[in-house]
Amino acid sequence: MADAEPVDPKNYLEERCKPQCVKSLYHYERCMKRVENDDSGQKHCTGQYFDYWSCVDKCVAPKLFDKLK
Repeated sequence: MADAEPVDPKNYLEERCKPQCVKSLYHYERCMKRVENDDSGQKHCTGQYFDYWSCVDKCVAPKLFDKLK
């Protein structure tokens, strides 16, 4: 019998951590609403996007590395 394909726990952990980062997500979504009508293409929400994923990553990292040890 072949070994089962290993499951990456990162996606599961990200979903578990997202509720802890609602403030960052809220700021990102507000920014997206502000810039959606920007015809110049100069406005963006890159900072808010990275703030949100940084929050998620900070939550995931310790849990993920504990599973890898």
